[in-house]
Amino acid sequence: MKAGKRIGAGLLTAVLALGLFGCSNNGNNEPSKSNEPSGGASTKAPEKSPENAEKVKITYSMWGSAEEGNKTQEVADKFNASQDKIEVEVQAIPWENYMTKLNTLATAKQLPDTGMLREDGVIQWSSQGMLNDVSSMYDGSDSKPLDSLAYKYEGKTVAYAAANEILLLYYNKDMFDKANVPYPPASLDQAWTWDEFVETAKKLTIDKNGKHPGEDGFDAQSIVQYGASVENLPWQLETWAIGNGGGFYSNDGKEVTIGEEASAEAIQKVADLYLKDHVAPLSVGQTDDGIQRTVIAGTVAMATNGAWNVGTSLNTAKEEGLNYGVAVLPYMKEKVTLNTGGANVVFSQTKHPEEAMAWLKWYTSEENNWGLISSGIWMPTLEKWYTDEALTRKWVENPNFPDYDEYKSAVVDYAQSSAARPASWFYTNHTTDFNTLLGSVLGDVWTGKTTAKDAIAKNLDALKAAHTGGN
Repeated sequence: MKAGKRIGAGLLTAVLALGLFGCSNNGNNEPSKSNEPSGGASTKAPEKSPENAEKVKITYSMWGSAEEGNKTQEVADKFNASQDKIEVEVQAIPWENYMTKLNTLATAKQLPDTGMLREDGVIQWSSQGMLNDVSSMYDGSDSKPLDSLAYKYEGKTVAYAAANEILLLYYNKDMFDKANVPYPPASLDQAWTWDEFVETAKKLTIDKNGKHPGEDGFDAQSIVQYGASVENLPWQLETWAIGNGGGFYSNDGKEVTIGEEASAEAIQKVADLYLKDHVAPLSVGQTDDGIQRTVIAGTVAMATNGAWNVGTSLNTAKEEGLNYGVAVLPYMKEKVTLNTGGANVVFSQTKHPEEAMAWLKWYTSEENNWGLISSGIWMPTLEKWYTDEALTRKWVENPNFPDYDEYKSAVVDYAQSSAARPASWFYTNHTTDFNTLLGSVLGDVWTGKTTAKDAIAKNLDALKAAHTGGN
């Protein structure tokens, strides 16, 4: 999942395109056994109520068009028909007006019972007392979401991610084979150091005369194939800051730490892939289409980005002949990847928190989102899909994914390892303001007009103010 608008709206469109989550209603809320996994007790809808008992009606808000809302209502109708306790009504609100509308409803004390919320809005709404504690949602279930997928405020879980995504390294196997260079490691214990990553990228970077960086006669102005690209959207850059011993924030999210030398050094190393190492194309950190611009375009041998790319773009590229692989990220001082995932919340104004949680648990279960998961757009949230080999194989062993063993190691195992950390919006506030400002601050760093250290130092007070919601 991606940050901002596209993390929810883009994936919602994908949900609708793939149909009603691949779920068939056979009377007991179990998916069709012909093409979907066994759900287990954790995904069953509430049991039947006594006859003539009136259903509790709850509302679920989402951003999207009226058509998207109608499609989501069709999914909710499957839930409604599966039990006699809860009736879900979907409210679709255009993305452009979504947060404004929610704020208006909050003031009027007319918020829906539950709904989607931008990742970067969860902690802010929690701090204002607008979200319920949902830590009991999975009580009695055989599995809970991975710890890194819980949004937490003051020690309480106020949302779970609807899906899991981690950052990975994708690569063009044909380019590696042609250069006779070993593939990037899929195993965390064999992860490349940053220096190994850069040296490999040099072997895969070629100018029009077939020269590599460091060779006599290499022309950095006439590169025809780049060795690497590291996505430099602000939220993804935090991976490298943490992995270099720094970070954007303190562990509790209360302080801005991007001013520490380790953080600036990490960002500078990313910039130097273009400026000094000459192994990466220029990127100014403004567009969220890194894999399309690099590995899929055939201009870059390896690139970092999120797991969602398997389903959103790489499946099609694979069908068109791209021979790609997936690996764990290189590291500077510590091995780190970031988890992210859009939030579904229970608003504190609801009179029916238990029913709202029951709906969300069903709605976000793997079985009811199987089309998204089997296509590679989403990764499961529940721990059992990472630890139970039978479930892992049902998830990964299909033509939409790279080789099973490779993906199992580089993605499934990686996602539950100590390297997987929650993105900062899982635990701190005002990340949109902070990231927007940081993206602007770093603009001249990518082109070499200033250094990361100087740019951050010059704007550190403003970055700290952005984190507190100030100007």
